Amino acid sequence: MSGTLILVRHGQSEWNLKNLFTGWRDPGLTEKGHEEAKDAGRRLKARGFKPDIAYTSVLSRAQVTNDHILKELGMEDLETIRDQALNERDYGDLSGLNKDDAREKWGEEQVHIWRRSYDTPPPGGESLKDTGARVWPYFLHEILPHVLRGETVLVAAHGNSLRSLVMALDGLSGEEIVKMEIATGVPIVYKLNADSTVASKEVLDD
Repeated sequence: MSGTLILVRHGQSEWNLKNLFTGWRDPGLTEKGHEEAKDAGRRLKARGFKPDIAYTSVLSRAQVTNDHILKELGMEDLETIRDQALNERDYGDLSGLNKDDAREKWGEEQVHIWRRSYDTPPPGGESLKDTGARVWPYFLHEILPHVLRGETVLVAAHGNSLRSLVMALDGLSGEEIVKMEIATGVPIVYKLNADSTVASKEVLDD
């Protein structure tokens, strides 16, 4: 029996637009972000996807994205579980700063290392490796069992929490995953085999 895992990064946030490090801060979606989330729902509906359960983080931009998707699917009452484990990477002292201002303060090279290395965290924050250390166990214990029972599971979360999942599912190295971008509001659909291996992957970007 195979199940379906749908990953969606939240729509554009107000701080995405302003080029700020967001992390665990909680800005809302822009008008474009709301539309991206609705469009994700429409794409899933057009392909006949009907989630059995949804998961999201405790941050509003992911929750609102999830709500838009479920409304487009006509499934507003679907059970949705919210958990901090799916939160965005914590950027620590960088949170709330403009990325250009951070480069002026710490230097281009240092900020690049914090943003793009796999295992070097910014001051007071998490590396992508740290993010994966909380996301992957939660996925294994809470989300994956639903998929392995043949269910369809929707996960509306964040760029780095989802990259942690994609890294494991696709068998990517730390060097490979830091080069990967996950677009806002674009569903990534995995079909998983009964042994949790990936049977297929599709990015719904059209």
